[in-house]
Amino acid sequence: MEAWEDDKTFEALQTVAPGTPLRAGLEHIISAHTGALIVIGDEPGVERISNGGFTIGVPYTPQALFELAKMDGAITLDEGISRILKANVHLVPEPSLPTSETGMRHRTAERVSRETDALVISVSQRRDVLSIYQHGHKVILDDLELVLAKVDQALQTLQRYRTRLDEVSNHLTALEFEDVVTLADAAAVIRRAEMVLRVAKDVQRYVVELGTDGRLARMQAVELTAGVEEDYLMLLKDYLREPTPRRVTAVRQRIGAMTQDQLRDTTVIVNAMGYSTSADVTEQLVHPAGFRLLRRIPRMPGSVISRVTERFGTLNALVNATEQQLDAVDGVGLRRARAIVQGLRRLSERAAI
Repeated sequence: MEAWEDDKTFEALQTVAPGTPLRAGLEHIISAHTGALIVIGDEPGVERISNGGFTIGVPYTPQALFELAKMDGAITLDEGISRILKANVHLVPEPSLPTSETGMRHRTAERVSRETDALVISVSQRRDVLSIYQHGHKVILDDLELVLAKVDQALQTLQRYRTRLDEVSNHLTALEFEDVVTLADAAAVIRRAEMVLRVAKDVQRYVVELGTDGRLARMQAVELTAGVEEDYLMLLKDYLREPTPRRVTAVRQRIGAMTQDQLRDTTVIVNAMGYSTSADVTEQLVHPAGFRLLRRIPRMPGSVISRVTERFGTLNALVNATEQQLDAVDGVGLRRARAIVQGLRRLSERAAI
């Protein structure tokens, strides 16, 4: 299966997910073993390569789609899947367009998706398989029982990864209060956060594919990933060599694009963070500003966190600051100053356990 861009994949999967009117019609077609070629959207582009057929122009219903699929040719729907435009259409895409398919219906589907912006769905008559195409990319929809098994396995993996992330994150917190963090320690948490988010993305794809049957899996995934992305960004702010907003975004994307082998290499992560690639760089001591820990204090606005970290520079200086010194920072106030002192003390005690 070729990988699509995530937003396009999810949008396409949502269109045909269980519980949608379109999927209801497709299930009727699969049950009857009739097969079908359905083209959705890009009406001008599809019209240019259409030949013959019948203009229908009726509101979409699953039953109407099923009845029209009994005829030869393709069925065209509008972008919103609110109307059936034509049926029994002969599609004539450019024959020179590349295709990896062998069956006539699937070859046509892939070429139409390459020549237009339409979403194309091919239902195999013999194998009862749903394939969706967009811009030449293909996704084969698995049987729902198989998807449920995959999402269950992915959730178990996500649970293990989140547990390990919490462990290395708590260890980092303890090192931060001792002011003995190395780049290797920071990279270990970055690696684990990235791994959690990658598995969460797999779960998200399965959840979308399950449609209404994926509600429980969606709730479990949300619970297991709560706060991970935000902590990840704060971690980068604490440890990047140049933690500007643009740089944080760029490094986040660079690490997100790494292969699994690259992600396992601490030196590669440290290099992405803006440090040299010397042999001993991973043992270099670094001093966080305190973004990650300040975010864990309840009701602490981002603007206040930014002013406090800018004023004190390092977490060590912040931990040793008095309420009066914190109160002097613009926008903090005595109540928040007290919350910061008490919050950092609680985090320190928790990390020491």
